[in-house]
Amino acid sequence: MAVSREQLKRQAEADGIEFFFAMFVDMHGKPCAKLIPAASFDLMMDGGAGFAGFAAGPMGQTPMDPDLIAVPDPNSYTKVPWLPGMAVIQCDIAVEDELWPFAPRVILRNLLKDVEARGLTYNVGFEPEYFLVRRNENGSIRIADPLDTAEAPCYDVKALTRMLPHLTEVSRYCNELGYTNYANDHEDANGQFEQNFKYADALTSCDRLIFFRYMVHAIAQRDGMLATFMPKPFHTLTGNGLHVHSSMWRGDEALFTDDNDPRGLGISKMAYQFAAGILTHAKAASAITCPTVNSYKRIGVGAPTSGATWAPSYASYGGNNRTQMLRIPEGNRIEHRMVDGSANPYLALTAILASGLDGIDRDLDPGEPNTENLHKLAPEAAAARGFVSMPPTLLHATEALEGDAVLRKAFGKDASGRDYLDYYISVKRNEFGAWHSRVSDWEVDRYLTLF
Repeated sequence: MAVSREQLKRQAEADGIEFFFAMFVDMHGKPCAKLIPAASFDLMMDGGAGFAGFAAGPMGQTPMDPDLIAVPDPNSYTKVPWLPGMAVIQCDIAVEDELWPFAPRVILRNLLKDVEARGLTYNVGFEPEYFLVRRNENGSIRIADPLDTAEAPCYDVKALTRMLPHLTEVSRYCNELGYTNYANDHEDANGQFEQNFKYADALTSCDRLIFFRYMVHAIAQRDGMLATFMPKPFHTLTGNGLHVHSSMWRGDEALFTDDNDPRGLGISKMAYQFAAGILTHAKAASAITCPTVNSYKRIGVGAPTSGATWAPSYASYGGNNRTQMLRIPEGNRIEHRMVDGSANPYLALTAILASGLDGIDRDLDPGEPNTENLHKLAPEAAAARGFVSMPPTLLHATEALEGDAVLRKAFGKDASGRDYLDYYISVKRNEFGAWHSRVSDWEVDRYLTLF
């Protein structure tokens, strides 16, 4: 049920809120905000908060363009538990009284109108992974816990215990906010953790993930650490994923569930269609679900020091098999493992949802589920069986994205007819070029006296 302006005001007064962060994210998922005193609540709600769009990050503006106006969404109101008197409100961006089509939250909102028009709800659960680290004097990073050195640290209760102050504080705050934190664990890499909270509708889940990241960063920094969600901060360790669990509902009816599924995975024809759409657009969508140059150092590489890479190399699906891109852990949802910690959740869900809806609309079928360990399957064998390899770099991914008409339509245009994807691809290619032009220590070590 939508929260009205008056309900929001009463709740904020009851919570003793003195200040609001009027918040939105740029293309990269970076939170931007203005600090608004509660005494200016009416001004914030009537006129929004103004930003110089070009300064905020890649939002499709130049220095000559009108202000971005952050329009608060009362449904996103969130107390900041560790800062009494503070609250966050996620905002939709408008320019000259029109919603700005290059704002990530607006892009997802626009696609969700299609889902709502079908009488459906798209529910999503995220699995955020992150490292806790500290800076060395030379600028490099090390694991925050100096005792976290086990060869196989995943689920290690001793390492988990040493980080209880951080983990339990985040868990308590998640539950206080109604997110329902149901599990916290030490992940596969030294210094790596995962904290899970319950699924919700797509927009709510994105808002919660943005706040969760902000919370984890803030608490870690307060305690002298850094949190990082970057996909591959250590080349010898497992990277950070952001697995996405998707399900479609009509009211209280779970439409991805079928107990009589002849393939034995317990999912419906609609779920198979949705999965087939994701697989069809996987290479193109990877530029959005794995959006940084660092992302491709997590994908398709050999097993690191601990466990396995856990990142998919091919567009494939199967049952409870973690070597697949799409895993069906239970007969009620599809887990997408080709999303990493650098993904902007609003943009990533737009890509996943548009792909899945295309599968439904075209009655696509993904074929039989794969049961093999794809991490051990030779590339030649994978190609012979029709598995599509994921792009090896961000540049390759943008090339695939450029020609995808379904995703191009889903991400929309601005008033001048400029496609968001063209703007996105331009930003990402510049990012790739900036990285590619840098000479690394690896190159110096390998080539300095080789010739």
